[in-house]
Amino acid sequence: MIVLLNILILCSVILISFSLLPLIVQRIQFWQQKKEAAVAKEMDKMFYDKSPKSIVMLYFILPMLFGSVGYFILNSQLMMILGAVAGLVIPNFILKARFKARIRKFNNQLLDAINMLSSCIKGGLSLLQGLEVLVEEMPAPMSQELGLVVRENRMGIPLEECLIRLNKRMNLDELSLIVNALMVARETGGELPKVFSRLSVTIRDNRKLRESIKTLTLQGRLQGIIMSFLPFAFCAWVLSVNKHHFDIMLNSDIGRTLLIIAVVLQLIGMWLIKIFSTIDL
Repeated sequence: MIVLLNILILCSVILISFSLLPLIVQRIQFWQQKKEAAVAKEMDKMFYDKSPKSIVMLYFILPMLFGSVGYFILNSQLMMILGAVAGLVIPNFILKARFKARIRKFNNQLLDAINMLSSCIKGGLSLLQGLEVLVEEMPAPMSQELGLVVRENRMGIPLEECLIRLNKRMNLDELSLIVNALMVARETGGELPKVFSRLSVTIRDNRKLRESIKTLTLQGRLQGIIMSFLPFAFCAWVLSVNKHHFDIMLNSDIGRTLLIIAVVLQLIGMWLIKIFSTIDL
């Protein structure tokens, strides 16, 4: 009788699984299509020519891979869950890291672009012709972004609007300064070579000031990092020496409450250290 009951339960589970399988597959396909559209949009910003499917597949492969490593190799269900969560986070981290690296490289090319554009205008070219020269001479990502500006202008979009779109895509303070100066100079009839010369000096001074601030605050930032992670390193060392050191606190309500308060206060302290050691210009 028990065997028959187990067989019936097994058959019921199989039938329910088969009935829910099309719905689950449909949900997964819908999520995959939605994610591919979002990833494709992010990749278009970076002029990344690979298929978004290769990135979306990482959302399926990495959680299973890291979860399997955590369960079978590290022999821990907690590590399996943490590995699966890490597998879901890593693809987003990859995209954001590539986008930040692209913006950083674009920012490093700004001074060369300003000097080259100033030389083109001094040589008798218009602003749009100077941008076309930059597209041909400058490396990526500067050539790609300015190439998009030129193509948008050829499609009938005013040059000012194209520059505003470029500023929104890159979201850089120095680029915003350049775009605003260009728009004011075109409206008031100012001399663009002088404008570019002043912009070049201003950007160099700002970068020197940022580097000086980073150098002067380096010791404080290092102290903040060390003091932030020192309690966690201390707890890990204590547990490696004596695994039952915190059992007294873990087995009582007051102890667990104190541990939770300590972790929350530590996180608040890390957040405050980050705020106090960050200087915005």
